Amino acid sequence: MAILAVNAGSSTLKFSLHPVQGDQVLPSVLTGSIQGLEPQGTPEISWREQGDVVKQALPPGQGDAFELALQELRHLLARLPHLPALQAVAHRVVHGGAHYTCSVRVTPQVLQDLAQLNSLAPLHQPHNLAGIAAFAQAFPKLPQIACFDTAFHTTVAPTEQQFALPPSLTQQGVRRYGFHGLSYQYIMGALKERTPRADRRVLMAHLGNGASLCAAQGGASCATTMGFSALDGLMMGTRSGALDAGVLLYLLEQGWTHDRLQNLLYKQSGLLGVSGISADMRKLRADASAQAQWAIDLFTHRVVRESGAMVACLQGLDVLAFSGGIGEHDAQLRLQVCQALQWLGVQIDPVRNLQACGDNILSIHAVGSMVEIWVVPTDEGRVAAREAAALLRGA
Repeated sequence: MAILAVNAGSSTLKFSLHPVQGDQVLPSVLTGSIQGLEPQGTPEISWREQGDVVKQALPPGQGDAFELALQELRHLLARLPHLPALQAVAHRVVHGGAHYTCSVRVTPQVLQDLAQLNSLAPLHQPHNLAGIAAFAQAFPKLPQIACFDTAFHTTVAPTEQQFALPPSLTQQGVRRYGFHGLSYQYIMGALKERTPRADRRVLMAHLGNGASLCAAQGGASCATTMGFSALDGLMMGTRSGALDAGVLLYLLEQGWTHDRLQNLLYKQSGLLGVSGISADMRKLRADASAQAQWAIDLFTHRVVRESGAMVACLQGLDVLAFSGGIGEHDAQLRLQVCQALQWLGVQIDPVRNLQACGDNILSIHAVGSMVEIWVVPTDEGRVAAREAAALLRGA
């Protein structure tokens, strides 16, 4: 049997198929994505199987693009007969709120509850839930399991959760939650398999189009840069990160509407907003303009600045781990961040750092470094599959 792990977005559907043997969830035997599901997009499915990448355009059809993509995914699974039979579908869901602190089997009530959180993660939550509904219709006999990015951070202390707001708001759920939990759960598990320091003071950096830091001790989250929504903390691809609330009050006084503010903060800020060029770090690296370099410098500074806050919560540092699209593949950013953190005893090996831009987990600290440095390509799908498998067997 196998678990199909999926991550449904506004224009993409990422999937991976993980065989289950006993209590073990194995690495994926099939991974892929369907791109171009946005209006007027050009849908294309691509998948990697046994090292080979295959791409093909989706045939034109009538109806919803996501439903057509699901049909194509079902056809793909059917025409690869050696694949194990599906046992369940595990969905990445960004926000579980205060109530959903562990993975659950989806019911209509669960969907209704989670929809109340759409405004807290408008780039992700509505599409995650739409994906669950579509998969439930396409695979009606399979359990649909929701796995939450917020769940990993339920171990943080109340002082880390609460804003300095009246109790009436806190009781409504206005507090810090934290995100990228499936990624951090995978990184922590990978570190535990490779270094005895993983149970000590660990700073994990998930740096991609969405970006955050997580401080962990004893394998559990104790602080993170994201908060009530997926806007807080680090500068991101198109999101602003932490922002003085007075800026929003000022813009409201200037006549900005809710929708205009939401569009600014989620879609027009970050690397894209600062550079005016792109939200893609690779494109900015290839651009020689001053605007591109300034956006990179600001992103790097915010990583270093927020790292200081996380290390203060840990009272020191034993392990630093990079992950996410930027963290895994941008050697220059890793070098600059580590150089800025040398005062903590962080010493990077520049040669190993350049070798680490692949798909393998690799240590990149220099001999004698007081802090271990790792690059850990994340696998949120495998974590979601593990969560689903454990839920189904009642573990």
